[in-house]
Amino acid sequence: MRHFLRNTLHPERYHGQVRGQRPPFFEGWYYKCVDKTEQHRFAFIPGIFWGERSHAFVQVLDGARGQVYYHEYPVDVFEAAADHFEVAVGDNRFNGEGLTLAVDQATQRIAGELQFEGPVAWPVTVASPGIMGWYAWMPFMECYHGVVSLDHALQGSLHVDGHEIDFTGGRGYIEKDWGRSFPEAWVWFQTNHFEQPGTSLTGSIAIIPWLHTSFPGFIIGLWHEGRLYRFATYTGARSERLAVTEHTIDWVVGDKEHRLEMFVTQGPGSQFGLLKGPSTFEMGKHVAETLSATVAVRLTRRGDGRVLYEGTGRHAGLEVHEVESRLLKMVARVR
Repeated sequence: MRHFLRNTLHPERYHGQVRGQRPPFFEGWYYKCVDKTEQHRFAFIPGIFWGERSHAFVQVLDGARGQVYYHEYPVDVFEAAADHFEVAVGDNRFNGEGLTLAVDQATQRIAGELQFEGPVAWPVTVASPGIMGWYAWMPFMECYHGVVSLDHALQGSLHVDGHEIDFTGGRGYIEKDWGRSFPEAWVWFQTNHFEQPGTSLTGSIAIIPWLHTSFPGFIIGLWHEGRLYRFATYTGARSERLAVTEHTIDWVVGDKEHRLEMFVTQGPGSQFGLLKGPSTFEMGKHVAETLSATVAVRLTRRGDGRVLYEGTGRHAGLEVHEVESRLLKMVARVR
């Protein structure tokens, strides 16, 4: 219990046991890195899975090409600090201030270090420990979510299959998931490449199991000019519209004070890579993700309708997974 209480207030840390974790359990961190030229876009995902075939991994999404590489490691080489955020998979090391990659596999070789400057953490309080709000205190959730850094600058370079990529001056983002399994269905997107640096948007909606039923839960954070605008099921916000087509997402949410309109477009030539995601048995979910979407955003104030922010985010990460079967119908019923 002490372990659960301590880690709930530190969502960035490893939440499992380094040895002998009771399956099923997974935990993974998602590092999105885009260089200054915006020609190189990567997601580096270290993690561990405890189940029928327990193993650690470093998963790499090359967003410019839509290529995914899944590098598997024995659980014995996974390490995690108990009192701060620091994880390692073999010689690959990750924390909130940077990462070191030392992937030497037949399919891919990556070596180098990146440092993060000015990371913006999602606020954590006892009443609302991170992006999940008070739901983070519930010990029976299928999947937990955390945002480690909404936005930060990058320094350093990586050698990827013999080519040096200078990430200095680029932008980065970090989030994570842990629990028993990914949800049945979800929409997720994230971008921190707006007209001016310092604005970031992350949003997701998913089918959330709850006791003997389920509901469409969503969490959205818009960071702009030093303020975090939160829209979530637990804040009392509601989805006014959610329409998903083959290439677009039209999503509008609102609460008593603000209204947020988001229009996501895959964009011409978007390259999707097929990531591996956890189920209760294995890393068997196939999750299509692109790092080439755009998100048009407009935030208005209730009452006078004043536009507080309007812009378009580039190089957005986007996943749309199995939404047609139940998720869209559930959202329509709730409205």
